[in-house]
Amino acid sequence: MTIRFIDLFCGVGGFRYAATQAAEELGISAHCVFSSDIDKDCQDVYARNFNERPTGDITQILPNEIPDHDLLLAGFPCQPFSIIGNKKGFEDTRGTLFFNIASILGEKRPKAFVLENVKQLKGHDSGRTLKRIIETLVSLDYFTTYRVFNARDFGLPQNRERIFIVGWKGDLDFRWPMTNVPMTPLSKILENNVPQDYFVSAKIREQRLKKCETANPIKPGIWHENKSGHISVYPFSCALRAGASYNYLLVDGIRRLTGREMFRLQGFPESFIVPDIYGIARHQAGNSLPVPVAKAIIQNLISGFMPFIYQTVQPDEKSVLRVFEEGVVYGK
Repeated sequence: MTIRFIDLFCGVGGFRYAATQAAEELGISAHCVFSSDIDKDCQDVYARNFNERPTGDITQILPNEIPDHDLLLAGFPCQPFSIIGNKKGFEDTRGTLFFNIASILGEKRPKAFVLENVKQLKGHDSGRTLKRIIETLVSLDYFTTYRVFNARDFGLPQNRERIFIVGWKGDLDFRWPMTNVPMTPLSKILENNVPQDYFVSAKIREQRLKKCETANPIKPGIWHENKSGHISVYPFSCALRAGASYNYLLVDGIRRLTGREMFRLQGFPESFIVPDIYGIARHQAGNSLPVPVAKAIIQNLISGFMPFIYQTVQPDEKSVLRVFEEGVVYGK
């Protein structure tokens, strides 16, 4: 058995790793038949790692030109819904890219899909944005459900919450994965013999120490500076961000994370070829998804293709302001 999937807004391949790992553990194969990302740097890194270059701007590709597939994967742009991106939602042209996904679903009719975005999508515009997304997916005859997961609950030492929206056609026994994976200690993530270039100046170290709210901070630990300038120390990383200050996360308050460490925090395999340019690696790692979370979801979705009857819930037209309940399956 082979699962054919497409990898939209693919970045550097987080969803692809998740799909292939999930299929491998189930004893089947997964074949990516199409990938797309507008970012040239992401295309370069994806090509180095998977020996194929993603197609560019998805808005310039007609849905009927995309190969047939069983599973659609898409980490559609999160900036329109994030705090950092000012939460403009569908008013931001990147936010409307969701409807390109919907057009592909309507044209190609794959068995299932998995979408990923920032946690803030759940409450964006008092729930109206999520409501519109779910109603659009239900109108395409997909049973649809969503849940917010934290990467820390799947073994990664990173406090990263993301919303996953899952949909399927027909009878399918889908269960959300359990979230009881022990967290990998930072000591297993951090590299030894890190080049001096990653260490911050004595001035920055002194500033961080003065702002640190933790007495006798643990080691190894990640020092996190929030928007107010307060420093907290944790035995895990706060969420990696693509556009944040280079020094908002510091290992033991003295150095930046390396590119390899950042991708380890996202659950990428050691075989992944990290970009040579540090700024590009930071940006791409910050935009990537936590691979183990996506893998667990995809694995449950693939293994669920068997007869099953759900009690579904129609979206309530009178509850425009209500955010849909997590875990409820919506459908016609």
